[in-house]
Amino acid sequence: MKLNAQTLSQLDPRIAVPSYDRSQLKPGILHVGLGNFHRAHQAFYANQLLNTGGSPDWGILGAGVMPTDAAMRADLEAQDWLYSVTKQGAGTEEVEVSGVMCGFLPVEEGHGPIIEAMQNPDVRIVSLTVTEGGYYVSAETGGFNPEAPDIRADIASPDKPKTVFGAIVAGLKARRDAGQVPFTVMSCDNLPHNGNVTRSAVVGVARGQDGALADWIDANVAFPNAMVDRITPATTSERAAGLAEEYGLEDARPVFCEPFLQWVLEDNFTAGRPAFEEVGVQIVEDVTPYEHMKIRMLNGGHAIIAYPSALLGLTYAHEAMAHPLVSAFFDKVEREEIYNVVEAVPGATQPEYHAALQERFANPAIRDTIARLCFDGSNRQPKFIVPSVAENLAQGRSVPGLALESALWCRYCFGEGEQHQEIAANDPSWDRLTGLAREARDRPAAWLEMRDIYGDLAEKPDFRDAFAAALESLWSKGCEATLKAYLGL
Repeated sequence: MKLNAQTLSQLDPRIAVPSYDRSQLKPGILHVGLGNFHRAHQAFYANQLLNTGGSPDWGILGAGVMPTDAAMRADLEAQDWLYSVTKQGAGTEEVEVSGVMCGFLPVEEGHGPIIEAMQNPDVRIVSLTVTEGGYYVSAETGGFNPEAPDIRADIASPDKPKTVFGAIVAGLKARRDAGQVPFTVMSCDNLPHNGNVTRSAVVGVARGQDGALADWIDANVAFPNAMVDRITPATTSERAAGLAEEYGLEDARPVFCEPFLQWVLEDNFTAGRPAFEEVGVQIVEDVTPYEHMKIRMLNGGHAIIAYPSALLGLTYAHEAMAHPLVSAFFDKVEREEIYNVVEAVPGATQPEYHAALQERFANPAIRDTIARLCFDGSNRQPKFIVPSVAENLAQGRSVPGLALESALWCRYCFGEGEQHQEIAANDPSWDRLTGLAREARDRPAAWLEMRDIYGDLAEKPDFRDAFAAALESLWSKGCEATLKAYLGL
């Protein structure tokens, strides 16, 4: 049965459907980036809130800035903006239809529909999931890069921006000029202090256009930091077919995710917010300790299992956790080198969070691919691994496990596995990484000289020497023997 408003009452009774009147929804949130993670996370919370009697003033109006978003819009429009979310645990499964979307703006060059919608006073939050690498952060400075070509284009043509940040600046300018309260800009991307990063991008674009506008945005617009978490794999044709076979549901844009869900959000909004705390969102003054625990233990943990698994020929994360060497490597590095650089948070000590990760990573229903975990290391390593290395070294501790993780990433980027099988390009900077990985086979320092990734770590003898020894072992003895040596087996 095709999913749409008319068929909701006819769906398999095991499928939960919206209990609220969707005709009453108003677009309180304009969200850019309607990928799987948003629909399984922020939109899932918003849908739960509506199901428990929350205000219909906080419906979500979708938007996209990529040409490929037009196909998603067409699919969701045909379904009256409905889609399913399937939570899959070890031996458990729950399917729910989300009705929180009240529209999806046309996808156009210059983002005119988005800018116009931002002028609607009903829109009080503009939220984003545009990927970790979509914030124009300078590889050299670690801050916003105003010289990026798309940003220069937005500065030169404020009325026809290329980026979402240029569109936000145009929308905020219109709100200011109309004497309206500005909307909050809320990033839901997985990067440290995402609100601060978003502020830098928006104010940076505005600064290039109009200094007074930049000052007004900086003084009057809220950019709350948030920590987001839910493992949400790519939707495959196999998963969609399984949904149709088991539940008789034909959904062009289904989402699949793990049962675990977490959102920690700073209470910093200019024009109000939904009562997210009523459905489990943790509202806090400072997100930093939660962020450190999640990014360094979970995202760092994904990197720790990803590269040895790829070299050993494993396909899924749950296979990695069943592999005695990979799982032991993960456990040892977490306990000895990451516990020290994160704080316990309310409800979770380091060992408790670690135990939860072991269970989540081992969930066979999710089938999270090793290829996904390996993807975009050039953007992820500086955020998820390097800070843990740097803090340990600053505190006088050695990091043999994290040095080995970096060596495994380097060996992976060589582009050829231990059985001479090709490793497909898996990073926006793949050609650069492959070239340096081949140079590093004979001169390991070549890899660490990527200052945009490692900063000054090439100058730290403890890390540099441990990395070189690990990489030499990978080449001379192989991945399995190197892991055994690290584990003392």
